[in-house]
Amino acid sequence: MFLDQKASRLSDKELKALRRKYVISRQKELILDLLVPLAGERILDVGCGTGDNLQFFQEKWCSLTGIDPSKERLQVVRQKYGDRAEFILAYPEDIPFSDNEFDIVTLINVLEISDNPQKIIEEVIRVCRGRVFIGFINNYSFVSTKRGLKEMFGFPLSREMRFFSFSEIKTMVRNFAGNTSIKWGSVIYMPNIIRYFFEGLEKSFPLRKNPFGAFIGMTFPVKYTYRTVQSPITESFKLKGKARNTAPEAIREILRQVDK
Repeated sequence: MFLDQKASRLSDKELKALRRKYVISRQKELILDLLVPLAGERILDVGCGTGDNLQFFQEKWCSLTGIDPSKERLQVVRQKYGDRAEFILAYPEDIPFSDNEFDIVTLINVLEISDNPQKIIEEVIRVCRGRVFIGFINNYSFVSTKRGLKEMFGFPLSREMRFFSFSEIKTMVRNFAGNTSIKWGSVIYMPNIIRYFFEGLEKSFPLRKNPFGAFIGMTFPVKYTYRTVQSPITESFKLKGKARNTAPEAIREILRQVDK
């Protein structure tokens, strides 16, 4: 289809906002297709930012929790969700929850800006008792430039980032989760000059197992092991060993107080 006349009248800023909205909607389609969240499931979004991804699960009536290392982003997301979700100030490398606490743990566009992606993957597996979803920017995308990928996903152009392949992330996952079964797919985003002339072409590509999408999502089950309290938290807040049965709730209340 030829260039859309309405789009041609929009400013660069409006076009970027429109493109960003479209990118999020396509990611949502892939995430829900792979995860199939159920009402009542407990979701933890690691590196939740301003909460775009949690919206997908709110629509499915899930119980929402997010962590992020930025106080500014948490202020925004708390205003957006109010008491409908719980948000904790924390780093992805040191998730302040006990083993096996969440039915679903999501990690979306976080590894690209991390100094220790393997530690983050280890942590999300530790706190999960059901399934993990990892979403990341594909190093082998049709969008061939790093600048194009940064712009598409809203990262500052000046920020240093690492781009991964599917095989790299799969190797890291299996280092901690063993030979687990992985379901995956990707979303194709054409460069703008092509997309404007072939509206709808992107949606014609399959979501499952397409190696050239700009955004790859993978999900895998986590075997429930046993429930323990994270050692650094036990030490930092001097929780007594006999209180471990209620430790997750105690830790959460302490974190709320510290974050105020």
